[in-house]
Parts: sequence; C-alpha cells; structure tokens
Amino acid sequence: MTDNKSQRYPALYKRLFSVWYRHMRVYSQNIFSNAFPPFFEPLIFLAGIGLGLGNYIEPINGQPYIEFLAIGLLVTSSMWTAFFECTFGTFIRLEFHKVYDGMLAAPITANDLIIGEILWAGSKGFFFAFAVLATLSIVSLFPGAGLSIPLPNALAAPFIGFINALMFASLALLITSFVKTITHFNFFMTGLISPMFFFSGVVFPVDNLPKAIQPIAEMVPLTHSVRILRCICDETLSVNLLWDAGYIVVFTLVMSLLAIGRLKKRLIK
Repeated sequence: MTDNKSQRYPALYKRLFSVWYRHMRVYSQNIFSNAFPPFFEPLIFLAGIGLGLGNYIEPINGQPYIEFLAIGLLVTSSMWTAFFECTFGTFIRLEFHKVYDGMLAAPITANDLIIGEILWAGSKGFFFAFAVLATLSIVSLFPGAGLSIPLPNALAAPFIGFINALMFASLALLITSFVKTITHFNFFMTGLISPMFFFSGVVFPVDNLPKAIQPIAEMVPLTHSVRILRCICDETLSVNLLWDAGYIVVFTLVMSLLAIGRLKKRLIK
C-alpha cells in the first residue's frame, strides 16, 4: 500500500531544488547588475578603511591591518546578501509580487518553500564570499597593496560564507514573519545588522572591547563565523572553535524552526 503523500509530492530534494532553481533563474536574468557589486564593493571598503585608516593603525597580532580587515570582509559579504535576500526579497515576493501563491499551487509544501529560501540565500552567500576572495586575491598581486591572502587556507571562505548565510537567512526569515510594512526592516538594519558588523571582530578584535561588553559580542552570531575563518587563515585552530561551530548550528536550527513555524501560518493564510 503506497503512501498518499508520496503520490502527491515529488522527492524532497526535487521540491527544494525547484525553489532554488526558480530564484536562480530570476537572479541570472540580470546577472551583470547582480554579480558585479560583490566584486567591486570590497575594493571601496579596502581603499577607504584598509589603505586610508590602516596607515594609522599598528599591526594586529603581527598582521597588517588591511589583511585583518580583508579576512573579516570575506564573511560579512555573505551576511549582508543573506539578510537582504530573506528580508526585503522575501517580503516583496510575499506581499507585492505574490510569488509564493503561485509556487504553493505546485506540488510543494510551505516547509519546502521556506527551506528552499534558506538554501538559496546560502548559495548567494557562497558566491558573494567567493567574489570577495577573488577580488582580494587580485589586489594582493599588485606591489605596494600591502595585502596578502593566505591561500590555500582562505579557500575555506566560500564555505564559511555558505554556513554564515544559512544562519542569517534563518534569522532574517524570522524577522520577516513579524514585519507588516517593508519600511520596518530599516529598524533591524540600523539597530542589529550595522552594529553587528562593527562589534563582531571584523573591524577590530573583540578582545579590545571593554570586559563588560565582550559577553555581548559573544552572543552575536557574526562573531563566531569571523573567528572560525580567522583561525583557519592564521592556522590557529583550537578546541575552542567547537563552541563557535556549536553556536552556529544551534542558532541556525532554532531560528529556522521558529521562522518556518511563523511563516508557514502566514503563507497558508
């Protein structure tokens, strides 16, 4: 006797891939305007902060400041793209374009749709981290740039970017489940994501923060992704990184379950 559900729905991987493939097709229709910024944006930040301000900052743990900053940018690129994709992007597809109405008419479930959204954001995080890595690698070839990328260790960046994007996509979807007006996302961008960029070990070490603030920095998800990549690039792996890896796994699972529970009701409604 066959299961009725198995007759109604294709295999799980096909359902998830259909959501991912739909977003990929839409994204690739304007591939130049979508793909060019992640290659160009790190140059602006490195020139303004790394080269400009970096001349007045002493090396951090024997590492030139521009290299310290570059490693952090490899992770933050995936954070920004995943958060934008699953806040503004998801909200527009949900409320304005009504894309999900048509998708749910296909043989997929609301759970498939939400998990597919997270996986798509993870793929974009992988691509954006790779784009930044490629840009930094090219810059490091120019004499006088003061930048050297620790290859092949830095090749881990796209994979860390993928995991980091999954984490922030789940958080973004949970936030989206509460938002009723698209302008409300500005509160989260200004009050959550922007401060996180500066207090997660990207611009300066977390150890330089006052002792009273350091525990707060440890609660911030970006801190753990940045620390893992820094340790991989610097070849300073330790058992303490298990805490960072465990945090990322638990945070992603909890946020994903909460987001799925809330958005599922909203999609069906």
